[in-house]
Amino acid sequence: MSAPVYKRVLLKLSGEALVGAKEYGIDDSFISDLAKQLVEIHKKNVELIIVIGGGNFFRGSDLEKLGIQRVTADHMGMLATVINSLALQSSIEKLNTECRVMSSITIDAVCEKYIKRKAERHLEKNRIIVLAAGTGNPFFTTDSAASLRAIELGAEIMMKGTKVDGIFNKDPVKFSDAKLYKEISYDEIISKNLAVMDATAVVMCQENNMPLKVFNILKNGNLKNVILDDKIGTKII
Repeated sequence: MSAPVYKRVLLKLSGEALVGAKEYGIDDSFISDLAKQLVEIHKKNVELIIVIGGGNFFRGSDLEKLGIQRVTADHMGMLATVINSLALQSSIEKLNTECRVMSSITIDAVCEKYIKRKAERHLEKNRIIVLAAGTGNPFFTTDSAASLRAIELGAEIMMKGTKVDGIFNKDPVKFSDAKLYKEISYDEIISKNLAVMDATAVVMCQENNMPLKVFNILKNGNLKNVILDDKIGTKII
C-alpha cells in the first residue's frame, strides 16, 4: 500500500451497503471484508470515524408510512444504526484492533454516549470509532449526522460509500448514458438538484468547507483504495 492521502477520515456507510448479497440485514462475508479493509487502512496511521445508517433494517420515513408516529419511527431507525455499529465493531475487534461504538442516545449497557472530547481521546489512542444513532434527534438523517461529526471532529474529508461509482448527471441504473463527474462543486450539487445526500448535510459541508467524496464501496478493495487514490469516485469541493 502506498501512503494515504488523508490522515483523519469520516466514512459514511449506508445501512444498505451491509446487506451485501442478502435481501436485508447484514451479510457476514461483506462486513468481514469491510472490517479487513478498515483495519488495513488504520494500520497506515489513518484515523477512522465511521457513521452507519440503518436502512438495511428500516428507515424512519418508511415506518411513518405504516402509521407509526414520525418521532417514534426515527428513534427506531436510530436503534437500527446501533445494531449495525455493534456488528462492525465486533468484526473489527476480531482482527485485534481497538474499536469503540459511541451513540448519540444513551444506551450504557451496549456502548458509550457520544461526547466530542471522548471521541477525540479515542482517536488519539489509536482506536477506530463508530458513531451510532445519528444526531440523536428525529427528522435528521445519518447523512446530516455524518456531516456534523466530520466538521466537529476535524476530519480532513467525509467519504460516502454507495452502490455506484460516484455522482452522475442522472441515475446510472436507469440511464446507460449517465455521465460520471470526477469533481463537482457544492453549488452545482444544489443547483442541479443531484441526489447525493440530503440538503441539510450538503449545506452544512458547504458552509464549513468540508470536502466530500462519493465512491462505490461494493467494488472489491475500493474502500482501501479510495483513501490512497484521490482519483477514485467523485470529489465535491
